[in-house]
Amino acid sequence: MPDFLLYNSLSRETEAFAPADGRTVRLYTCGPTVYNPAHLGNFRTFLFEDLLRRVLRLRGWGVEQAMNLTDVDDKIIKRATEQKKTIRELTDPVIEIFHEDREYLRIQRAEHYPRATDFIPEMIALVQRLVDKGVAYKADDGSVYFAIDKFPTYGKLSRLDTRELKTGARVAQDDYAKENAQDFALWKAAKPEDEACAAAWDSPWGRGRPGWHLECSAMAMAILGETIDLHAGGVDLVFPHHEDEIAQSEAATGKTFSRVWCHGEFLLTDGAKMAKRVGNVSTVSDLRAEGVSAAALRHFVFSTHYRKQLNLSGDALEASSEAVRRIGDFADRLERESAGTPGLAEAAETLLIEATSALSDDLNAPRAMGALFEFITAANREFDTRGASAEAVTRARDAFRQVNAVLDVVPDRGRDDSELSAWVEGKLAERAAARQRRDFAAADAVRKALEEKGIAIEDSPSGTRWKKVR
Repeated sequence: MPDFLLYNSLSRETEAFAPADGRTVRLYTCGPTVYNPAHLGNFRTFLFEDLLRRVLRLRGWGVEQAMNLTDVDDKIIKRATEQKKTIRELTDPVIEIFHEDREYLRIQRAEHYPRATDFIPEMIALVQRLVDKGVAYKADDGSVYFAIDKFPTYGKLSRLDTRELKTGARVAQDDYAKENAQDFALWKAAKPEDEACAAAWDSPWGRGRPGWHLECSAMAMAILGETIDLHAGGVDLVFPHHEDEIAQSEAATGKTFSRVWCHGEFLLTDGAKMAKRVGNVSTVSDLRAEGVSAAALRHFVFSTHYRKQLNLSGDALEASSEAVRRIGDFADRLERESAGTPGLAEAAETLLIEATSALSDDLNAPRAMGALFEFITAANREFDTRGASAEAVTRARDAFRQVNAVLDVVPDRGRDDSELSAWVEGKLAERAAARQRRDFAAADAVRKALEEKGIAIEDSPSGTRWKKVR
């Protein structure tokens, strides 16, 4: 198997990657800020991280992944104040929606989903370490700030020119523009609105709450250790969030915080970054309402390399829907066929080599997807020649399953849903009875009802087959 290569945002180079202990990748991925349901731009990042996780496991490594749930920050407090809720009352339902959406998109569950509010003691301890080392200070506004001039390598991830920064100038907000890089808040003095929505805790510096950047460092190190193997997220987090994570973590421990940094590019709509403030947001709920399957979105996302921008459009999603229908048709045929040719076994071997090579080359999912479609074309051709080798079919099934275990682009199959399956079988029985009595209007009505549920049917000499296409 070839080396696993990954682009490291810190070195700006594609490097061979393996976990430090040779066995388990300690992976931290920045999750959603749960004041609103995550949008498709967020989920492009989460899908890239799902691909990363699956490829690491394909390589034979274990993965211990922590994905944080930011449940206290400026935006959450503002929204909770507007709705006269506590932050917990605001964020609990949003976290539930996130997991529903994640499961719909078949994003594998991480080992840890830490909520920021469950790690306040660890955050206070990290701030205390920084104060004790003289790289953090309490300011006249009652908040504690990180002194970036005390950390000489500040800016190494984002390539920020720190010579242009105002020493001692402070920024209090969690999210700020690149040109505003200054000392950032680690612990924020409580305001009345923080107290009103239960977003304040006791600390050595008085009542307050953690800054956004502090949260991830404290949780990552508490769960995965002071040096992790790999930190991933969207490219918009490089600065300030990940830059500040490095500064506060490494200033506290004197150790490398993350050996490798990996970032996915934006999802665009009409050429603009998808963002709530721009007003061009689509959600998983919107997709489901439009009848777009999880398989179609996975195909759409994985058809472009994770480090390239991706433009969302109805035409692109429709093309992906058609593509996964073709994969689904082939998966059905692969299960039905009982024998193949030596050429089928060769095609299966080629698929495994090509797909593994592509995925090991900086997660090149588009090339792996291409290999999958080449295999489908070749396999269909070999099946049509009616070979006699049962072993060839077994090898083809194994190869297909291994690749699909990473890409997961076979359409949702209604057969896996017992309730839906029972309903469909009942409808097919109604249709068969209607056709037998030559009531073709009733039979057509059943077909239409099935289509409205996203069920396609196909009549054959051996009976009527069905599958879920959306």
